[in-house]
Amino acid sequence: MRHALRRLGSAKAVLEADELASEASQAGVDRICSCSTGEMVTLRGTIGSVTVNPASVVPQFESELYDGTGRIRIVWLGRRSVPGVEAGRKVVVTGRVTCDHVGTDVTMFNPAYELAPLGT
Repeated sequence: MRHALRRLGSAKAVLEADELASEASQAGVDRICSCSTGEMVTLRGTIGSVTVNPASVVPQFESELYDGTGRIRIVWLGRRSVPGVEAGRKVVVTGRVTCDHVGTDVTMFNPAYELAPLGT
């Protein structure tokens, strides 16, 4: 029974990933999996998580965007919140892709963003 539930959950994740990738394709935006460092891109996906630094640390609002093909860290420097950006919300962001020195942590700083209508 546990194995069947795990497979069902896995199948649901695959369907959600396919749906997000299809939405991004239909919107004519770039896919996270094909972004290169230094490239200006427009991405569409769902906010998976949000992180806010404590008050004792430099203000920084961080989220993770997932488009069905990959994940990218979105960081707004100097802010403790971004109106409307919350876990589960679909957004479109435009900015330059960067990587850490190892090339594994793909990030976009201070992108322009647009909230997708609720329910889409």
